Parts: sequence; structure tokens; C-alpha cells
Amino acid sequence: MSTPTTVIREQVLRYRVAAHELDRVGAHGDTAVLDLGVQDTGPDGARWALEIRGTRVSDEDLFLAWTLRGAPHAYRRAEAAQVAAAVAPWSEADAAKRVFDASRPLKKAGIPVLDALDHIAETMRDIAARPVVKGEMSGALTERLEEPYLRWCNPCQATHAYEQPFRLSALRAGLELEPGTSPPVLRRIPRWRGPAKSVPDHLDPVRSVLRLLGPSTPKLVAGYIDSPVRDVKEHWPEDVVPVELAGQSLDVLADDLDALVDPPTVDAVRLLGPFDLFLQSRDRELVVPGADARKDLWRTLGRPGGVLVGHEVVGSWRPRSKGKKLQVAVTVWDGGTVPAGVEEQAERLAAFRGQAFDGFVQ
Repeated sequence: MSTPTTVIREQVLRYRVAAHELDRVGAHGDTAVLDLGVQDTGPDGARWALEIRGTRVSDEDLFLAWTLRGAPHAYRRAEAAQVAAAVAPWSEADAAKRVFDASRPLKKAGIPVLDALDHIAETMRDIAARPVVKGEMSGALTERLEEPYLRWCNPCQATHAYEQPFRLSALRAGLELEPGTSPPVLRRIPRWRGPAKSVPDHLDPVRSVLRLLGPSTPKLVAGYIDSPVRDVKEHWPEDVVPVELAGQSLDVLADDLDALVDPPTVDAVRLLGPFDLFLQSRDRELVVPGADARKDLWRTLGRPGGVLVGHEVVGSWRPRSKGKKLQVAVTVWDGGTVPAGVEEQAERLAAFRGQAFDGFVQ
């Protein structure tokens, strides 16, 4: 076994900024984060994440689907079948973990979760002969599915299909989410022939997490994918090398070691969306060392975005829309003034939204 290379926190964060292409200028037709999917949660979502990476692609070049953790993610449309294969559960245990409490009634009824997902997918595809709103799809599923697939929902005072199996079955059914719809509209992916038989390396979620959020461990990667650690270990790449960070043993893809050891110095300033991939790693103490700052940034409800200056997340931000004007509330965790470059990014956000920037507010 090779001797681990020692790295420090600054190297890791500078490496990630470069891997995420957050330091790019100009317009580009693609970005590496599309390999893992760009989460589309919130008013700006995936489109803003692409914008701050200089990525200019049309809606026709992307497709949106519920995938990892049941969250909506944007991917390259040309890779829809490969993505469906890449994000599918690896095993029965993996499927059971991903659907949470929905696995218990299925197990009691003797129905494997993987079989259940296929059954739900087949039913959903039949229902979605035309574009269908999520609520309509849910109601139709309730009429067609048996008891182990259904639960009582107190907030709605109604019976529904379990949420996670519902979401994870949609792409298996060849259904995508129509962009800009709320509530979401599901529609058939054109020319769908089912998930691909194999997954290319760049779409493998374990390799992608290692490349974009590395160096890492099976436990951290499992936390991102929402899979059992055992399954992640079984899919751990052979071409990794060990590194040591603050006494912790981690792995990085061998091809990325040089970039990790000698990452570029970055001075970019970016307003990261609340669910930007840069903020999605499970080693939050590394990304934001301060406990109070982590509490501010990763709230359970009403999560703000992060202010990235160079390789450091130095504060949080929230948009304040007033008609055609946009104000931005910025909290700098060290109590200092708004960093240079943030105003330019706020103006960029306003223009992206079709508004005019109207200054900072508390």
C-alpha cells in the first residue's frame, strides 16, 4: 500500500473550486457538475448553478428528473438512458434505504423493493400517456396500487403512494419533469427505450463524488448518494490513492492527485445557491469550520445560499424581490463588510432573474 500524501484544507477547497469550474470566465457549452446532476431546488436552482459556472445550454439540451435523494436534478439530455442506469439502486438493501419507511410494508407483504419500483414505474408510464401534474399522477396511482404501496398522509388527510418510491420510479418509467412547472408536471422522455445496460465512468456516482467532492471516504459518499456504506464499498473504484487530511485517511482518484496537491489559486467570488453542489458534500466541518456559521448555512427550513470568496464560504445570502427590483441580504460570519466582488455577483443574479439590483439589505 502506498504512503498517503498529506494535504491541507486549503488544497482540498481550492481543488474543489477548480473541479466545479467555479473559477471560469466567459461562456461554455458544458460543465463537469452535470455528470453528477445539478440539483434544481429553489427559485434559481439548476439554471443559476450553471450560470455561475459560465455554462450556457438550452433547455432542449437538458432534462430534469428526480434522482439521488429523490431531489430534482438536471442532466445532459443525450445521456438520459445512462443517467437512469447510473442513479438506480445497486441492490435490494440499497433500494430499501433509499425509500426510507416505505420499505417496511413492502417487506411485510413479501414484495422486494426493486420489484416494487418496477411495478410503480410501469403504472406511472401508463398513466403518463400525456403530460400529467404530480397531484393527478398521485391520485391515479392511489387508485391503481395495492395497500403496501400506500400510506395515510395527515397533512392532506388523504391516502397517497409513498413519496420516495413515487419519485425514484419516475425516471425508471422514462418520465422527466417539465422545467419551470410548480407543481411539477411529468412527461415522457422522447424516444425512451429504458435505462442503459452500462454506465460510463464519468456518470458513475461514486467516481463523480470522488472527483467533485473529494477526497472522500465510502461513508461520506454513501451519505451523498443515500446508499448503504456496504454498497458504496462494493462499487469503490480501484484506481484511487490514499491521502491524509488532518489525521484522517481519505481517497482520491489517482488521476486527480496532482490537481489536489497543486490546485490553482482562485480569486473568484460567487453567490452559491442553497443547494449548489459545492455545498452538498457531507464533510461540512471542512467546508465551513465555524459551528454557528454551519447552523446559519445549512438550516432545515429556509436555507440560504453561500457567499464564496476564493476557496472560502464566508457568509450566507438571501434574495429579496420587490417587483422588478432585487435586493440581497448578506450575512458575513466574521462580522465584516460585504466582500469586494459580491455586488457584481448580485447584479449578475438580478440580470439573470430579469430584475435590477437595488442594493443590500439586512
